Amino acid sequence: MALTRPPRLHDGSRDLERAVAELRERLPEPLAALARLAFNYRWTWLPDGATVFSHVDPALWGRSGGNPRWLLEAAAPRRLRELAGDPGYVKRVAELAARFDEELARPPAALGPAGEGPIAYFCSEFGAHGSLPLYGGGLGVLAGDFLKGASDLGLPVVGVGLLYREGYFHQRLDAEGWQHEYWTRADFERLPAVLVSDEADQPLQIELPLRGRGVKIQVWRIDFGRVPLYLLDTDRPDNHPIDRWITARLYIGDRHTRLAQYAVLGVGGTRALARMGIEPRLFHLNEGHAALSAFERLAPLLAAGSSAEEALARVAAQTVFTTHTPVAAGNEWYERREVEPVLDGLRESLGIPPEIFYGLGGLDSRETDGSLSITPLALRTSRLSNGVSRRHGEVAREMWQGVWPGRAASYIPITHVTNGVHTATWMAEPMKALLDSHLGPSWRAKLADPALWERIAAIPDEALWAVRNALRAQLVAFARERSVFDRLGRGEPPEYIEAAARVFDPDILTIGFARRVATYKRLHLLTRRLDLGLRLLADTVRPVQLIIAGKAHPQDLEAKQTLQALLRARRAPNVGAHIVFVEDYDLRVAPCIVAGVDLWLNLPRPPLEACGTSGMKVALNGGLNLSVVDGWWAEAHDGESGWSIASTDADPGVQDDRDAAAAFDLIEHQVLPLFYARGADGIPHAWLARVKTSLARLAPRFSAERMLREYAERVYA
Repeated sequence: MALTRPPRLHDGSRDLERAVAELRERLPEPLAALARLAFNYRWTWLPDGATVFSHVDPALWGRSGGNPRWLLEAAAPRRLRELAGDPGYVKRVAELAARFDEELARPPAALGPAGEGPIAYFCSEFGAHGSLPLYGGGLGVLAGDFLKGASDLGLPVVGVGLLYREGYFHQRLDAEGWQHEYWTRADFERLPAVLVSDEADQPLQIELPLRGRGVKIQVWRIDFGRVPLYLLDTDRPDNHPIDRWITARLYIGDRHTRLAQYAVLGVGGTRALARMGIEPRLFHLNEGHAALSAFERLAPLLAAGSSAEEALARVAAQTVFTTHTPVAAGNEWYERREVEPVLDGLRESLGIPPEIFYGLGGLDSRETDGSLSITPLALRTSRLSNGVSRRHGEVAREMWQGVWPGRAASYIPITHVTNGVHTATWMAEPMKALLDSHLGPSWRAKLADPALWERIAAIPDEALWAVRNALRAQLVAFARERSVFDRLGRGEPPEYIEAAARVFDPDILTIGFARRVATYKRLHLLTRRLDLGLRLLADTVRPVQLIIAGKAHPQDLEAKQTLQALLRARRAPNVGAHIVFVEDYDLRVAPCIVAGVDLWLNLPRPPLEACGTSGMKVALNGGLNLSVVDGWWAEAHDGESGWSIASTDADPGVQDDRDAAAAFDLIEHQVLPLFYARGADGIPHAWLARVKTSLARLAPRFSAERMLREYAERVYA
């Protein structure tokens, strides 16, 4: 269906201006700048950004989940007047606003493909801030870092996703260790988001035929620096109740609803951009959930008389695709009998013949009566695709060789761009302050410059050790508080609850394992050789403590059983005092864990770890990695920046036994001796030498800035 461009751009800019003006009316004039800061998440990675808002009312700030709009609307007028009369606070607001304006006015880097219009970045989840329940795991957090990095560089990007009223599930464990899920409904009307309006100042809407009904979709806008994120929402009173549910939950279990979500994201997102007057120069599909976008763009070309081959070539020339996982669950297949009740009306309205629709989506394009898969569809309708690490690129070429029959794996058009993390988001404030003192503030503008990071070696050990001790102490305080609440919630015995307030010691080696509890990530290895683990926990000369977090998908019974087995081991000797499981792992929990741990444990079953970015975040904060050689660690490990396990056994049981034993052996005989080898000043100088090597080598190579530049130069251009 071809849509004409409206005479004016209706991209939500006016709606943002109106929302800022309305919030400004609540504020005393000296604090007026807080209104525009509140409606752009750029404050989250500006120095003093969070503290300026939290100072308004720390208790309200905590209850808001870090939502500045909610805070300013809920704050007592008397408190706002008090702050307006505080010259020091008014100066901080003015300085923050000046930095904000300076960042948005900075000339963009000369990057990206030539032409007008932005790069439209489609993703099913965006984990950009803890107050926005739009993410479930690593894919979303990567997408959030992508938007922030694009803003920093001035790369012309608009994000396109779905607005989930209930987001991803929350986690609670019972006394038997069994995971229970629950959802909470987010009030987007109180978030820094605006509903995009049309020419008549009514909510802009588009419509799709799904499941035999016309589904109306509205669009929200949230800004991250220079990058707008547009979120599609079917929760409208004029939709059928079933259709209002389409965008209710991320990764919803019902397959028909997921198909409808993919249509709303891909087809609806493409239509929404056109309806707003936004003409992308390039479509970037971050994972295959938006792959149906191709049919919306094929339709007018076929209707105008182009052959299928010509139309496909034109669509592919304007599309790139990032695949994020070799795991089957991330590359969904739907049988034709599942697809037709949901999408057949949409296919017919677009005029896409079944042989094209199912041919493009099947593993073999010659089979038009089989299943539809989002990943082959995205691969066939893109001019270039990429994995998210060097190793994953190799795996993806082998895995999807059947999409190009007769080609050798080396000629499959799938490259790789290794993921990176947004340094300003994931580096803790004490570490940033340390670098400000010893590298100068300009380091923040040179994140991908290896020469800058080489100067890490000159930082005095006592200064670096002081920061590491402070970050570990923060994590210990957090672990104690969360342990009390989690154990109370599970109905644990009183003595076990009381012990939670004393768990962990701020002076001993702290290990972290916080991942989504998918089976291939092998959380179960922690209890695979329980005898070795208990021996480590019993060591009073070189003590160790472990913090664990992660959610199992509601339908993944094997992962839930892994969690249950882990929790049942808490009664073993020394476990309750040295191991903490933090429930409901999310973006409010992750920063404290990745900043505070000394060692990050990563034990995926190769080659199923596409990348894995948590270890990159740990490295930014002076932690070290112990990981199976897979994903990003296959590029990063060098024998000096951390420790590695070469996992090669074909038999899964044998592999698990050997890898678990290898992990415990490395911790006992290499990690612990290095950490506890102290000089006369009480500082582990050899440990810190490895920390400096890790930080200097990994921070520039695995930054979002490097990732964005690589996309611009190798994939987009």
